[in-house]
Amino acid sequence: MVEASLEYIRLSTYDSTCYIAQEIAEKIQQRNQCERNGESTTKLTVAIRILLQNLKEKITLLKDLLLRAVSTHQITQLEGDRRQNLLDDLVTRERLLQASYKNDGTEPDLIRSSLMAKTTNRIVSNPWLFEEPEETRGLGFDDLRQQQQKIIQEQDAGLDALSSIISRQKQMGQEIGNELDEQNEIIDDLANLVENTDERLRNQTRQVTIVDKKSSSCVIVIGVALWKREEYLKNPGVIKSKDIHKNIFKAS
Repeated sequence: MVEASLEYIRLSTYDSTCYIAQEIAEKIQQRNQCERNGESTTKLTVAIRILLQNLKEKITLLKDLLLRAVSTHQITQLEGDRRQNLLDDLVTRERLLQASYKNDGTEPDLIRSSLMAKTTNRIVSNPWLFEEPEETRGLGFDDLRQQQQKIIQEQDAGLDALSSIISRQKQMGQEIGNELDEQNEIIDDLANLVENTDERLRNQTRQVTIVDKKSSSCVIVIGVALWKREEYLKNPGVIKSKDIHKNIFKAS
């Protein structure tokens, strides 16, 4: 019931606003005619000023009603855009009327063609009652609200799905980051292991070198000892054991 009353107020307000705009245009034309004829225009000027103020207030009221209807989902967004275009047209007409009233140099024929297109027909049609989209045609306020709520629910479901996808991607990114950290730790451990192995290899190489040198000395000593032994066995009286020891020491 309240919504029906608000809709009636919007329709009646729009009708009266269009009627006031037409009346202002006619009175401005009458004032200009009186000025050309040298007649007094005081009453017409006062009346035009009052009507312009009333027109401005009506347009402000229409803006408030439209904003309330859109914000409370009483009408669809498409219907709200269409009515906003109608309001923009009223605002443009109000500016042209103000310009014509102030005689700021605007072309009179242009103003008449813009404002007096429907002067011959005093019954102003209400475009808010026409051009209703097919998807909302014939629907009541409750049906429109349900349709709007359904659209909002579908949008919310889409946003929830998008949020879920983003959350999964975030989790995957965190898991990849953790795995990279683990791989870096493994690489660091491997580098330390390679460094330790290289150091051990160098130590083993040094030890092998030392052992190789000692082995060579031992081979020489043994060779000299065997040679002296054979010489002694051949000539026991010639070579003394003391000389054998000296030669061995010299060889070593």
